[in-house]
Amino acid sequence: MLKRLLLPFLTVVAFSGAAHAQSQDASTPDGLVKAVVSDVMTSVKADKDMQAGNIGKISALVEQKILPNANFQKTTQIAMGRNWSKATPEQQKQITDEFKTLLIRTYSGAIAQIRDQSVQFRPYRGSPDDTDATIRTQVINKGEPIQLDYRLEKTAQGWKVYDINVLGAWLTEAYKGSFNTIVGQQGVDGVIKTLQDRNRQLANAKN
Repeated sequence: MLKRLLLPFLTVVAFSGAAHAQSQDASTPDGLVKAVVSDVMTSVKADKDMQAGNIGKISALVEQKILPNANFQKTTQIAMGRNWSKATPEQQKQITDEFKTLLIRTYSGAIAQIRDQSVQFRPYRGSPDDTDATIRTQVINKGEPIQLDYRLEKTAQGWKVYDINVLGAWLTEAYKGSFNTIVGQQGVDGVIKTLQDRNRQLANAKN
């Protein structure tokens, strides 16, 4: 279940094609998304090992180019919903850390599929005073358009992505139902255990 819900988030970058955004201004939300997509695609297309699923290189790429531009604590907090306040600070940290680990471990399969996809960015008409923004895009994969929207928050460290919309479904909302069910049955520790178990499965599959 968790892998199925996570894959759309992973394919956002894996299927986002060359955006021709090398000179984009990353201080704006649309500029940041375009710049990150372009940077990741350039790196992957130049490295056959990553295209073949090399987990070490992919992990380094994610750590260097994607995670600094994402706010996974906010993503996790929204996905946990009312259950976030039931978790202790240590549990909150564990859930957020396991979520990031799951992203990196699962990412190898998605990034290996990068080929000739392209992305179209819809016009962004935000105000300089905005602190929250939605960047709407459409990925063309073998002629088929896939809706992919990014939700970002302006922080003291700049704009950060905290949610993804795939074909009309926000990632945090998909996770919210899954996490809520697990907490109802097993408590907050159940979410941690579920994420840890999935991470172990993925780690063993790579060995």
